[in-house]
Amino acid sequence: MVEDKRAKILSSAEEIMSEKSMVDATISEIAARAGVADSVIYQYFKSKEDLLFSVPGERMKEVLFLLREHLQGIRDSESRLSKMIWFHLRDIDTHPGYGRILILECRSSPEFYLTPAYQLVKEYAYVMYGILDNGIKDGSFRSDLNVKVVRDIILGTLDMEVISSLALGEIEESTGDLDDIMSLIHAMITSSARPICTKADRILRAAEKVFAEKGFTKAKISEIAKIAGISEASVYEYFENKEDVFLSIPRHRFQENLYELSETFHIKNPIRKLKRFTKYYFFLMLTEEDFLKVFLFQLQLNPRFYRSKAFESFQRYFRVVEEIIEEGKEKGCFRPDVNPRVFRNMFFGAFSHLALRWMMFHDGRGQDKIQEINHATNLFCSAVMAYRGDED
Repeated sequence: MVEDKRAKILSSAEEIMSEKSMVDATISEIAARAGVADSVIYQYFKSKEDLLFSVPGERMKEVLFLLREHLQGIRDSESRLSKMIWFHLRDIDTHPGYGRILILECRSSPEFYLTPAYQLVKEYAYVMYGILDNGIKDGSFRSDLNVKVVRDIILGTLDMEVISSLALGEIEESTGDLDDIMSLIHAMITSSARPICTKADRILRAAEKVFAEKGFTKAKISEIAKIAGISEASVYEYFENKEDVFLSIPRHRFQENLYELSETFHIKNPIRKLKRFTKYYFFLMLTEEDFLKVFLFQLQLNPRFYRSKAFESFQRYFRVVEEIIEEGKEKGCFRPDVNPRVFRNMFFGAFSHLALRWMMFHDGRGQDKIQEINHATNLFCSAVMAYRGDED
């Protein structure tokens, strides 16, 4: 009975605070919706802020449990990473109220990072860290990757996707950007020079493992779909049947090998622009520590910011990044399938996560920050660079 009351209070708080924000929501409203007296709330929570922070804490326990269930049976590292990113986007699409509270309310408060709820958020981030680390160990990902930087780039990208959806209204569902996100990440982290990681690619890589382990007769489409992190029906969007999947594997590999033999980077001006802008933006923001604190905690995660004139000024930075990508695509040195908006989200989201780690946890001396900025700059370029043969 006690747990039922607490659960009702948390559910009511999530609904009201996602609608009104913590500042505007009142304990009386939350109590009324939960069907309890105001005083009952204070039996479980110290304050309105404590109640706010408890909402993602409670939800994150369920998220971690479900995430581990989704990852079960998926063996290869890239499919596990893709599945976790899909799960993250889908969870926010399904529970937008929770997304607003976590990203736009809790994460904008320095006190949140001292709570038990944030320890669960760190545990969630560590799952991704483990996937990336295992990918390096098993040879799926580049051996020179700084796992912390890559993790922050990915999580920052996902944060900005949430903002695109919930604060800016640019997209209805974040899951629609999954393939574009994975295309950038794949090119960034894999040892292979393949520029695109489509759903068909994931199906074929998963199929290779299943067919190799079980043979054609015993292999099942459902097993392939599970390892690829997609639905069984999605397989049939790309392949007619199991045989079509099976015969597509060698064709795919031959094309890939020929492609890698002739690969080369197009080193042109947009690449230098991207490098220069990345370092300029990172160092500029880091030298203004007071403003950075305001920006990270009070502006970037505040929905009101995205309705203000101040945001119109900040959008110029958005446009700079998007225009660099468009220019690179036009000149042929960036991949034609790169989504400028998604890359923009990756860029600014990565900066926020890196800066937040440096500020909140004093993670790294000045030289370490410079090395991480240089590493992030190179990873951004890896994510968008075109390769000879893209037009084939």
